[in-house]
Amino acid sequence: MNHAEGRCDLHTHTLASDGMQSPADNVRLAYEKGLSAVAITDHDTVVGIPEATEEGERCGVTVVPGVEISTRAGGKDIHVLGYYVNCTNEEFLKRLADLRNTREERNVKMIARLQELGVQITLEEVIAGLGRELRPDETVGRPHMADVMVKKGYAQDMRDAFNRYLGEDAPAYVSVPRISPQEACNWIREAGGAPVLAHPGIYGDDRLVREILEQAQPAGIEVFHSDHGKAEEERYQAMADEYGLIVTAGSDFHGARQGVIFHGDIGSRSVPVSVLDQLKRGV
Repeated sequence: MNHAEGRCDLHTHTLASDGMQSPADNVRLAYEKGLSAVAITDHDTVVGIPEATEEGERCGVTVVPGVEISTRAGGKDIHVLGYYVNCTNEEFLKRLADLRNTREERNVKMIARLQELGVQITLEEVIAGLGRELRPDETVGRPHMADVMVKKGYAQDMRDAFNRYLGEDAPAYVSVPRISPQEACNWIREAGGAPVLAHPGIYGDDRLVREILEQAQPAGIEVFHSDHGKAEEERYQAMADEYGLIVTAGSDFHGARQGVIFHGDIGSRSVPVSVLDQLKRGV
């Protein structure tokens, strides 16, 4: 483990949203991988950050407070990462709570759609699958549904569940009204943070990516991501240069389900810690 190299993974999820590890676990894993810094970027919540920060202070890993906000543009779900947001900003916390309510509404509709398709699972089963009480500022997501589906034999593994039922083009997917990427970027800035467009390669539409960059004007773009190949990395690096954007990297770590790490392992994508200064300036 060489912590002197100063690398950071800027995209990880915890039990606070749809990850499998506690926030403290993510920080310990980052330490074991030799990272100097790790961001906690749960979906529409910042509840995991205090625990992660405490663990970071204990083991000498810098924890970047972050969030991943779900938005909609061009008929697609678009995710916007926010770094160095003020986690006690009341207006921002209220806005995140509204987004979680939208997620819960989607969950109810997707479970109903799954039942219509013959997949007999309930939201109660999905929540029970957490093995603990669901806190008020936490939500369940599609990976939790997939877990139950695999356990009950409706899918072979997580990817199978997403491919056949839960993915954006699959029959059980439900789209609910969401804010625009521009609104998300504004909210993040108003909470003192730097907005970054997450995993542009996943959207499969570079024209839309350019539109978002021009309209929402994020501070950065996630060039290096577990689902990006070399061609995507080169394309989005060029786009970052063209638009003068901060280049970030993230594993999108969610933990292992059925022995398979979803997206990528912590530290599998990283950038130098010097990027953190750029994000703090938001330029």
